[in-house]
Amino acid sequence: MGLNSISKQDLEDFKSYIIVEKNFSEHTAKAYCSDVLGFLIWMGEQSCEDVNFSKVREYLHFIQRFNYKKNTIARKIASIRTFYKYLYRERKVDSNPAINLTAPKRPKSLPKFLTPDEVESILNNVKIDTPSGYRNRAILELLWATGMRVSELSGLNFGDLNLENNEIRVFGKGAKERIILVTDRAKSYLERYIETARPLIPKGFPLEEATESSPVFINNTGYRLQTKTIRNVINDIVEKIALPKKVTPHVFRHSFATHLIENGADLRVVQELLGHASISNTQIYTHVSTQHLKEVYNEAHPRA
Repeated sequence: MGLNSISKQDLEDFKSYIIVEKNFSEHTAKAYCSDVLGFLIWMGEQSCEDVNFSKVREYLHFIQRFNYKKNTIARKIASIRTFYKYLYRERKVDSNPAINLTAPKRPKSLPKFLTPDEVESILNNVKIDTPSGYRNRAILELLWATGMRVSELSGLNFGDLNLENNEIRVFGKGAKERIILVTDRAKSYLERYIETARPLIPKGFPLEEATESSPVFINNTGYRLQTKTIRNVINDIVEKIALPKKVTPHVFRHSFATHLIENGADLRVVQELLGHASISNTQIYTHVSTQHLKEVYNEAHPRA
């Protein structure tokens, strides 16, 4: 099955839209475009702008044979719905044929998080005897101290820093701006990275004088550090210390929120710090905290 030129161009425009305007992370944008591409390839020569609800339902029946998990099916529906929402906004379709699709209920799973001791173990095993190593320590300190998304950290520019007031401006999902707070410890690592390590990271490449639009975290060619590198840094350390958990940058975010809740932080404050549009997204951390309390209770109570 081929992909007609109209559908191909619409997909390219959609990709630009979710990355530039919606500020989707690289990972999410890739998944959404892959989902839409699969749908467009299935349609073949039929234009994506000439699709009704029945056609979209037919596609969903088609992919049932692959036994995807409920989460995957739900994401594919969300991808197609977002794609047609974009086409409707651009007036390329008269209505969104996917708007009434019902996604399967996703199984509820509690987010994975690290204990404070596990976080410290990861941080203390970052080698800081090289400029890039010190950069990595500053990055992980920031993830732990702020709960920011890895895409938000990668996207930081010097104009976003207000370290005098222990504040950083980030742009989250949907390009929504918020202010997050930084601990003195994380600020100290960040300041030392900027002053001493950052100028030494580019190897054989000239580094331009930093302006407000310059990236805070750079690679060895002087360009913005990508999220994949940050993930690899964490993977290498976790493997080195043989931590029996899968740890991603988002696990640092979960850990940040969980420990705030466990230590009595107001749910609305945590919502604001995380940049959640709805407090329902933040409430899952109260369930994590309750689960932790049960585990401690069962271990400590003599008749549990």
